[in-house]
Amino acid sequence: MPGLASLRSRGRVLFNTAMPLLNDLSDPTDWIEPDAVPRPVVAYGIATKSAAIELGFHRHAKAQLMLVQQGALSCEVEGGLWVVPPRSAIWIPGGAAHAIKAAGALEGYDAFVDPGLAAGLPARCCAIAVTPLLRELMARAASLPLLYEEGGANGRLLAVLLDELAVAPVERLHLPMPADPRLRGLLERMMARPADRASLAAWAKRAGMSERTLERRIGRETGMSLGRWRQQLCVVRAVQWLAGGASIQQVAADLGYESVPSFVTMFRKALGTSPARYMAERHSGR
Repeated sequence: MPGLASLRSRGRVLFNTAMPLLNDLSDPTDWIEPDAVPRPVVAYGIATKSAAIELGFHRHAKAQLMLVQQGALSCEVEGGLWVVPPRSAIWIPGGAAHAIKAAGALEGYDAFVDPGLAAGLPARCCAIAVTPLLRELMARAASLPLLYEEGGANGRLLAVLLDELAVAPVERLHLPMPADPRLRGLLERMMARPADRASLAAWAKRAGMSERTLERRIGRETGMSLGRWRQQLCVVRAVQWLAGGASIQQVAADLGYESVPSFVTMFRKALGTSPARYMAERHSGR
């Protein structure tokens, strides 16, 4: 994991016999940069109770799969922001610069996949729904010794893991972000104040451009109208806050909805189910 030191001696990397579990008491010297491990898949478990995790932009040669069992994390990749609630995961292709944030308790698994094995997997970053089989495969992979034998049962296990990942359904938990500095600054202000229900004219004035220019530029850079982008912001923030333990009433108020039913209707249209059922299904799989 970036930011955690590798064990080195006389220019050689020293490997432990087993990949340790990341928790609040982990010693940074227990960790090894996954790209330095000569195995096609490197997996480990995550179990923190209170420590915040904040990693600035970094990249790996190996692709990365982060699966959340409890808690939630956000991941920013060039071109967008993803929120990962329980029973979901984020896939980050090898070489993609990304930043990760999580606060409070977090449980799950992290796996790094050699680019040669990731050829049939998504070419772009995406959030995916985690099936019970994929979760159990990740748990089993994380229990393997760091330098596991590559053939036999281990090889078959990892092959099934990648097959299951390849067919996992993509979730709509992505908030596209523009590259244009003025647009990005404007949308970041909206992210900081999601309850602000200002009109298109008001936001255009704040951005120093006409309404037509604002809509055209946002559409070109995000693929969405401003109104559609704001709705997706509400979906992403709602999932993030609900996963953190906030009530539906609190989330609806913090997003600027006049009533809980109107918020629930928006959430159901976006994700196909109510906020209560959405979170219940994720916590039931823990």
